[in-house]
Amino acid sequence: MTAIRSLLGRLPIDAYMLLLIGTVAFAFVLPARGVGQDIAEDSVLVAVGLLFFLYGARLSPAAVWAGITHWRLQSLVLASTFVIFPIIGLATYWGTRGWLPEGIAIGLLYLCLLPSTVQSSIAFTSIARGNVPAALCSASVSNLLGVVVTPLLVAALLQSAGGGFSLRAIEGIALQILLPFVVGQVARPVIGKWLVAHRTLTSVVDRGSILLVVYTAFSAGVVAGVWTSLSPIDLAVVLAIDLAILAVILCVTTALGRWLGFTTEDEIALVFCGSKKSMASGLPMATILFAGHSVSLIVLPLMLFHQAQLFACAILARRYARRPEGGEGDAVPA
Repeated sequence: MTAIRSLLGRLPIDAYMLLLIGTVAFAFVLPARGVGQDIAEDSVLVAVGLLFFLYGARLSPAAVWAGITHWRLQSLVLASTFVIFPIIGLATYWGTRGWLPEGIAIGLLYLCLLPSTVQSSIAFTSIARGNVPAALCSASVSNLLGVVVTPLLVAALLQSAGGGFSLRAIEGIALQILLPFVVGQVARPVIGKWLVAHRTLTSVVDRGSILLVVYTAFSAGVVAGVWTSLSPIDLAVVLAIDLAILAVILCVTTALGRWLGFTTEDEIALVFCGSKKSMASGLPMATILFAGHSVSLIVLPLMLFHQAQLFACAILARRYARRPEGGEGDAVPA
């Protein structure tokens, strides 16, 4: 056992990354189908609700307000999501149109027009010991605005939109994210200090929720046949383009945060919230915005990007987390 631990310690990836890889392999071998898929999706809802309840119970109202009013950070996240990303998407679309199937080229642009994720952005920010209140605000606002902004961008850039504002999307975010967080804030005077003293609980829920999201996402792709709709070479090309887009946006957000003198905690929130794209929002929107088109091809770049961002951000979060303790993001105001 000691020898195995020593070997794992010398590997370039840590135990959590091995768990992520194992989760992906398990999803391919035994994807959730039928009742199992319903159970997996319900488990994600429960895990995410618990996660945001714990965030609410740990964070002081002052910290939450500071995150909401951090206008420079919030503005940059929105600019990254709805300005910088679409510019990258347009360049990618025109650069690949003609030598990739039209559905894939459209999908690459569509990917860049989507809002940020909520759950994983905040979970990775927490793992990295970043500015969680600011991340909570940025990711939630991005997702809410995306319900309106994404269809407008699709209409303007692809001229094929038919969707619009969705009250169900707002209700989903409110019930899954905001309600547990508010309940946690109410319960904070009772359990807040205990949670701060037992950080392992939040850490386990952080990582567990990511593993559930990964398993559910990969299972959905396997069941839908997304991974077999193209040849291995085509999949490799699309994945390479997705990785290039992800690398560019990670570099841009990191550089902007440092150029503007952000603290490490704020930089972390900017990087994780400004570089993500939401598959949960993107898949339902695609069925409305591209009715009559080959939706499976259009959403393929999003499916691959979603997996890539989880792995890349897991590595980044662990690297950020290894910095010395005692920074601004490590304190939880009383």
